[in-house]
Amino acid sequence: MSGGTTSGGTTSGGTAGGGTAGGGISGGGPTGHGTLLPGDPPGGRKAMAVWGIGVAVYFVAITYRTSLGVAGLDAAERFHINASALSTFSILQLLVYAGMQIPVGLMVDRLGTKKVLILGVVLYTVGQFGFALSQSYAMALGSRALLGCGDALTFISVLRLGARWFPARRGPLIAQIAALIGMAGNLVSTLVLARLLHTFGWTPTFVASALGGFVVLALVLAFLKDHPEGYEPAPAPATHTGGAYVRRQIADAWREPGTRLGMWVHFTTQFPAMVFLLLWGLPFLVEAQGLTRGEAGELLTLVVLSNMVVGLVYGQVIARHHNARTPLALGTVAATALLWAVTLAWPADHAPVWLLIVLCTVLGACGPASMIGFDFARPANPPERQGTASGIVNMGGFTASMTTLLAIGVLLDATGDNYRIAFVSVFVLEALGVAQILRLRGRAHRRERERLVTSRVEAVHVPA
Repeated sequence: MSGGTTSGGTTSGGTAGGGTAGGGISGGGPTGHGTLLPGDPPGGRKAMAVWGIGVAVYFVAITYRTSLGVAGLDAAERFHINASALSTFSILQLLVYAGMQIPVGLMVDRLGTKKVLILGVVLYTVGQFGFALSQSYAMALGSRALLGCGDALTFISVLRLGARWFPARRGPLIAQIAALIGMAGNLVSTLVLARLLHTFGWTPTFVASALGGFVVLALVLAFLKDHPEGYEPAPAPATHTGGAYVRRQIADAWREPGTRLGMWVHFTTQFPAMVFLLLWGLPFLVEAQGLTRGEAGELLTLVVLSNMVVGLVYGQVIARHHNARTPLALGTVAATALLWAVTLAWPADHAPVWLLIVLCTVLGACGPASMIGFDFARPANPPERQGTASGIVNMGGFTASMTTLLAIGVLLDATGDNYRIAFVSVFVLEALGVAQILRLRGRAHRRERERLVTSRVEAVHVPA
């Protein structure tokens, strides 16, 4: 999931921890909007409409990204491949996605949202068409890589769009709603694509799904704007070009402990559900737990529905209680690890259905918890670094997902499809992530308080 930032301010009460992405304390937008910060965009119906187009682009991207999750067994049969080769589809897709995050952040900071989204839609639509028409494993791999490249361009762009159109105090909720709607793309995969695949077969199903890319491309070209009138960002200085600028952007963002903490929160929380939904959930439930495909599909749908509900709750809680970020993230990791441990250690061959239901419900919290990572990076960076910092954070969960997908595939082949052993890799990465979160949280909180004090002092001196 996803994961991104919607504002440069903090997540609490409209305080501008680092300014909004569109201006913040030092922004250049109009003043006099009641409780809005100087330069804070006003929001409103037009903002919802424009931002909604961006979210629709992300929704389609998620549908394409997760389509393999319901077609994994069909892909293995179509291309005559084993578990390791099957996992390579998702690993390559996530490798491209993760590797693109920092370049995408830089592109968004330099080019704006609309241009990056247009490129993203074109790439992922071509990738989905290519996957639909693939007759060989090599062609299918290339198509998933292209799809991953286009997918990589969407999330940070959409969340930056929210930062340009909505006040900073709405940041956490806007971020969670964007992720929530994106997760609904999983519902299309589990409820619609799975049935179409069973009824019409591989090529007609994936060709039909690729048509959604043309629809959102037309909407972006016709209606999407980077920011409201009167809230244009300040022109980038002439020095903001070339390799030196890129290196400085990345180094300055990485130097902030809040950026690194956000990356490790995203790393630790996102991947258990991502791995489950993207590829291994359906085979685990069918082959290891003895469920039918229909029953497994219902449990995958439960993960998505839980994600949507928990996302709204987490967004509201963090917006009102800034200090709840770390407890929510670590609590989600602990609950996920506990449920996986109980499921895998269950003495019988198959875990009871009630336990699988609880497991899938808890996995639904992983996506919303990963969004907390952006709530650490956002106040740690000024407006001109928001895209770059978001790209660094977003690499975390997808790197963990890619690593776990590979580990599970290799272990399944090595152990004769022993899912109990293969899924132990989940605990290894969670332990690594928790250790890094505990190491960085103190430094990040101290630095955030320093920036908050500084921003308040600057706000006092903003001319009326």
